[in-house]
Amino acid sequence: MTAASRLFSPLRIRDLELPNRIVIAPMCQHAARNGHAASWHLVHLGKFALGGAGLVLTESTAVDPRGRIGSADLGLWQDSQAEALRPVVEFVHEQGSAFGVQLAHAGRKAGSQPLWEGGAALTPQEMARDGLPWRRLGPSARAAGPGWSVPDALDEAGIEAVIEAFAAAAARAERAGVDVIELHFGHGYLVAAFLSPHANRRADRWGGSIQNRMRLALAIAARVRAVWPAGKPLFARLSAVDGSVGGWGLDDSVLLARELAARGVDVVDCSSGGLTEETRALPVPRGLGFQVPFAEYIRAQAGVMTQAVGMIVDAAQAEDIVAQGRADLVAIGREALFDPYWPRHAAQALGVDPDFRLWPVRHGIWLRKRAPALAQARSPATGA
Repeated sequence: MTAASRLFSPLRIRDLELPNRIVIAPMCQHAARNGHAASWHLVHLGKFALGGAGLVLTESTAVDPRGRIGSADLGLWQDSQAEALRPVVEFVHEQGSAFGVQLAHAGRKAGSQPLWEGGAALTPQEMARDGLPWRRLGPSARAAGPGWSVPDALDEAGIEAVIEAFAAAAARAERAGVDVIELHFGHGYLVAAFLSPHANRRADRWGGSIQNRMRLALAIAARVRAVWPAGKPLFARLSAVDGSVGGWGLDDSVLLARELAARGVDVVDCSSGGLTEETRALPVPRGLGFQVPFAEYIRAQAGVMTQAVGMIVDAAQAEDIVAQGRADLVAIGREALFDPYWPRHAAQALGVDPDFRLWPVRHGIWLRKRAPALAQARSPATGA
């Protein structure tokens, strides 16, 4: 007999019904070939679908070759990249999971090493040696921090090109069969830099007041929603708090979440930090579930669905987050790398699937066959 679980209850968002509330968070892989998905992505993302996640999100996927975090990021700035992604989408669908793409422009934080090489900003000389069309862009000519070159401030034509690049990438994602788009508006990348008064020193309609600083995020959301099918969900990732005093705060995120919802965003993915530091060095203590309060607050104050992420590590913790109404979805990243079958194991731990019926049939049959013998071997009566 299976136990009731909110974590493993379906969630309908527009026309998409997710089988559970578990999402695989975007994780940079630096394994693409000129923005094209490779065999690494099929296995990396496919294993999470085999593992039972309701929604599998890609890494940050660049809408412009100049806006890549690293030279081997996924991209959707040309049609062939959508075709390369299609087999990955199809495999994930075959396992019963939904597939989402996180669209992004790294802005003034474009061009950095993979984490295993140190994660540092590439110098202009290193960027030139790559032979790639690197160009750091931002709201103002203010560097992201020590080691980062000063970006070029976008003019009106450049801003319009960015908005159109997001829309064009979303249209390519639709042609590849993608179910969900997530707009990356956090972690100090281009849109986050426009949001923050620390990075955005403009005196035109794109800077100054919070309404002006939100203009780019809202314009992108509206343009993407216009080309993205009405029945498909649109997510947005925010750094709910970012920067020092006088920067971007939680109540700013509530205001932005309301405005995004009015433009057709369905779920706000609540992260934090990244504006003036490496993305991994957030200005929030990293305890278990350290960003869950952000998701809870934005959900309550803005009246939108939220996704919690950050140090969510076990089934009971994830179940409580959803059951207590703190967030509608929970996203796991590094914990999924540690255990790609985390959702399957969570279902076991919560009593949802004691007989391995939710596992892929080619796996579940063998696990059911093994279970009685394993239980007997572990029984105290055997002396084990």
